Amino acid sequence: MLSESMKDIVITTRGLTKRFGELAAVDDLNLEIIRGEIFGFLGPNGAGKTTAIHMICGLLKPSSGQVLINGNDQDEATHFKGKFGLCPQEIILWPKLTCLEQLIFMGEMYGIPGRKSRSSSNDLLEKLGLSEKRNKTAATLSGGMKRRLNICLALVHDPEIVILDEPEAGLDPQSRVMTREFIRNLRKEKTVILTTHNMDEADRLSDRVAIIDYGRLLLSDTPEKLKSTVGEGDIIEITLESVRPDAEKKITSLLKRFSLLSTITANSILIRKKAAIEVLPEITKVLTENGILPGEIKMRANTLEDVFIQLTGRRLRE
Repeated sequence: MLSESMKDIVITTRGLTKRFGELAAVDDLNLEIIRGEIFGFLGPNGAGKTTAIHMICGLLKPSSGQVLINGNDQDEATHFKGKFGLCPQEIILWPKLTCLEQLIFMGEMYGIPGRKSRSSSNDLLEKLGLSEKRNKTAATLSGGMKRRLNICLALVHDPEIVILDEPEAGLDPQSRVMTREFIRNLRKEKTVILTTHNMDEADRLSDRVAIIDYGRLLLSDTPEKLKSTVGEGDIIEITLESVRPDAEKKITSLLKRFSLLSTITANSILIRKKAAIEVLPEITKVLTENGILPGEIKMRANTLEDVFIQLTGRRLRE
């Protein structure tokens, strides 16, 4: 984590907005991204994360607003374009090229000499567990391997800023662990921007997180500070098996007698209280007696999804 005194702003957005007709996909986004950090965009699908990063790296022209790169306006900083490496959410590969050929070809498009491109390509394949597949075509790879190769393609020209759009999408557990460790190590030498709707991914990887919804920035801070805004005490999450249309109003009324801080979503109750476990038997009894059937019950610490629920009243995947 970078201290306040060590801050070095590499990307600034000022009033960044993108409209498609009447729809504001990104609406007045103001951010500062620090050199050498992992900065996470957290939000549900359709929140505007991909649109935002496409404007930041110059693939999409804003409707209004400004992007500054190292203090220079993006439109005037064309020599910074090669400093970006983008791994898109969609896997984009050449099926008939081998893993090594793909990376060398990409390196050549960036003007990297063949010998240097081959060396850096082999190094990337090693780091992402693909060295044994270097001479295999992309069509023969598993989904997780294709995702990792896609990340390699974003890094072959040694960019200053790496943008990873949903980097863990479709990964098996082994690939997920390897990819997370690789991303953590990138922090030592690059600025990393990642988008995700996976709260665990954002929490584990990011130095700071921006939570966005419907194109607007809701909050931005370190994961721990964001989670602290929810309140003290562990959370008891009660999944509801039977929910009637008037359930939310009725549950709120029933829980008032316990003086609990609770949030009700489409199919669950989140209760926050120190030692809440002590009143749990009575809570479940009251719910059952009133025709609301509790299902799975679990106790956990605050998560970034709890922050999102507090801000929006719904879960990330609803």
